[in-house]
Amino acid sequence: MIRIEPDNATLGAKVTGVDLARPLSDADFASVLRALAQYGVLCFPNQPIEAAALRTFSARFGGLQAMSSGVKDRGEPGMPEVSILSNIVENGRPIGIPDAGQDWHTDMTYNRVAGFVNVLVAKKVPSRHGKPLGGTEFANTRAAYNDLPAEVKAKLEGATATHDWNNFHEIMRSKGSTRPALTEAQRPPVPHPVFLTHPISDRKVIYVNPGFTVRINGLEPGESRDMLDLLFAHVLKPKYRYVHRWTVGDVLVWDHISTWHCAVADYTAEEHRLMKRCQVLADKVFDTGFLAAALGERASA
Repeated sequence: MIRIEPDNATLGAKVTGVDLARPLSDADFASVLRALAQYGVLCFPNQPIEAAALRTFSARFGGLQAMSSGVKDRGEPGMPEVSILSNIVENGRPIGIPDAGQDWHTDMTYNRVAGFVNVLVAKKVPSRHGKPLGGTEFANTRAAYNDLPAEVKAKLEGATATHDWNNFHEIMRSKGSTRPALTEAQRPPVPHPVFLTHPISDRKVIYVNPGFTVRINGLEPGESRDMLDLLFAHVLKPKYRYVHRWTVGDVLVWDHISTWHCAVADYTAEEHRLMKRCQVLADKVFDTGFLAAALGERASA
């Protein structure tokens, strides 16, 4: 029987009683979806699944984003939907993406169809003096929205913001990443609401992030910058944050709609980290028919 145990005041829960190497029952998947909306980050411990099972489980949540052409050789052979995140070098070449996610962001807000969830399985976890390294830190954008001053909520209600992949890409390049510069064709900016209503919880979230959001549309540049800085600092207050310390065999699922995340790069090139990942698009979760079927409910008329 599936069991879901909260393990943090702001984010995170542990899920046991299921085997991710096999398809979840409809009832168990509905429980996972509800828990994801409630807790934001779900850890399935002791689930050392392989790439095919990872892909099958991830596809229950929506369409999978295939790896871009520049990093196709950093993924699971024959599975463009499964990327490898690793600092391991074999025969003179990296086996995976070594610096993925090493600053605050929400995946794929630079897409018109943004991200819904990330699903990662830990294959190698670096450690030092018995303590795991390479954790993933999260911030709760739903709780942060709840605490925003009323005047900020009123001012930005109905506003949109522009998201640009190049912003995060250049942050990583400034930190020493060897990833090449993006072309204009690779980075068309897209708008999304500043405040978004979560399709499962029906609760509002702050849907801008430091990685990809470059301006609030309709505001003067200076005011836009000040407002984004205010929102970013607010979401990153300690009371909204949670860090997951990985163990080999952890499967971690997190909700992009209501969280930000940051991969903590506190390990060296000799301390090996290896994760396999699927990125799930929000192409289905906003569809009331899909959501009603997944949750075992009737779609609203």
